[in-house]
Amino acid sequence: MSHQSLRPLVFWPTFFILLGAVIASYVDMEAFLAAAGHLNDAILENFSWLFSLGSLYLLGMAVIVYFSPIGRIRIGGASATPLLSPFRWFSITLCTTLAVGVLFWTTAEPLYHFMSPPSSSALEAGSSEAMIFSMSTMFLHWSFTPYAIYAVPALIFALSFYNLRLRFSISSMLEPMFGPRIKRYSGLIDAISLYALVAGMASSLGTGALTLTGGVNQYLGGETTPLRLGVVVAIIVTTFVLSAASGLQKGIARLSSLNALLLLALGIFSFVVGPTIFSLGLGVESFGVFLDNFMTKSLFTGTAGDDQWPQWWSIFYWAVWFAWAPVAALFLGKISRGYTVREFLRINLLYPALFACVWIVIFSGTALYYQAHTDIGLYAVLNDQGVENVLYTLFRELPLSTFLIPVLLFIAFISYVTAADSQTDAIGNLCTRGLTADSDLNAGLTMKVVWGVIVGLVAWVMVSFIGIDGVKMLSNLGGLPALAIVLVATGSLWVWLKHPESLTHPSQSTSHKRAS
Repeated sequence: MSHQSLRPLVFWPTFFILLGAVIASYVDMEAFLAAAGHLNDAILENFSWLFSLGSLYLLGMAVIVYFSPIGRIRIGGASATPLLSPFRWFSITLCTTLAVGVLFWTTAEPLYHFMSPPSSSALEAGSSEAMIFSMSTMFLHWSFTPYAIYAVPALIFALSFYNLRLRFSISSMLEPMFGPRIKRYSGLIDAISLYALVAGMASSLGTGALTLTGGVNQYLGGETTPLRLGVVVAIIVTTFVLSAASGLQKGIARLSSLNALLLLALGIFSFVVGPTIFSLGLGVESFGVFLDNFMTKSLFTGTAGDDQWPQWWSIFYWAVWFAWAPVAALFLGKISRGYTVREFLRINLLYPALFACVWIVIFSGTALYYQAHTDIGLYAVLNDQGVENVLYTLFRELPLSTFLIPVLLFIAFISYVTAADSQTDAIGNLCTRGLTADSDLNAGLTMKVVWGVIVGLVAWVMVSFIGIDGVKMLSNLGGLPALAIVLVATGSLWVWLKHPESLTHPSQSTSHKRAS
């Protein structure tokens, strides 16, 4: 391990910015919130067009690459052996990207769109049109586009790291385009990406703590307090640090496989006992509307009608996915050795997106059915008791709920642990010097513990004292720099599309650069 050491330029800036944010929020909460709020509004107002266009562009890139000659290239070279079996690889991808977000939001989010559709859409709240709008919006937010935002940078990193033998750094994604001189800025690029990710990660850990605390409240009664949130965050952090310490093959892979099977079982059960025919009918009809209006919905910024809805929803989501993308790329790219580019795009984009579509049909369909056709006011639960209680209220209406709610809690817990585990793994690697495609890619325990604790602290402060809005702001502030890095990195794909042979014979790639 002696050749591996801390990269101070990557580690310290992010560490101090986050520490500063925590202290500032403690010293003067209102001033801190006002400042973060202004920054946040400025990002959304000035760049919503870029988030919308960028996310659609990445989906287009994925399709182009899939059908191009690059599609046949094997990650790591012709003789590379896979790190993971296809099922384990798929379950890790599914659990680390989707995590609990999809569990949490597929029941709560459709209620918002159904009961308060965009002001510029002229839809009546609670109408059948609003219901179709709601369901088709879920497909937009949770299926193909988010996975493209993850898969494309992950593929660029995998090919740079394994085929071109570049360093374990986000700047390696830019090197095929800018040449070796980009190395000078690698510390800065990695530090920006690290900040984006830690902000995004704290926000999702915050959401996770809320979901789990909501579940704990079902048993203990009472409200969600900072103390309860603190205990939940501490338990999540301890578990994922232990899991990250046991390494990829043991910790992350086992937890993810278990999680994927549990999710599958939960989905099938809910589908059978829920309003099956209603969900299928609504799902198919809404999927048609989603495909029909895909371009319009993807590029809806709300500017003409002065409508804030896209900034609260679609663009907020694109910002979150982008905040996670650069560092998620390191992790997803790292585990993809030995598979072809086409297999990579199927496992990282197509299959998880289809899984999410089925999940939306089941859970969003059930939530909309209960809101529209029964007297269980889920929307009222959402507004009065908070997002974290919608899922549990819904499950109480299904048979075997006494058995289901603990299972749900367990899935939520495992999902968070797997996602956080893979991200601390990547963060640790980013802050460590001397990792190559041939090393064991393990940054050591201290680094994972340090980042685990930092992320846990930031998440706890944010959720306990600032609430879910603070969490959203953190994500947006990380999303913009990450968006810039990811969009510029796609230039490397264009270089490879022009010269696919540079991926199979790296030595030639430099001569191309000189020639061009």
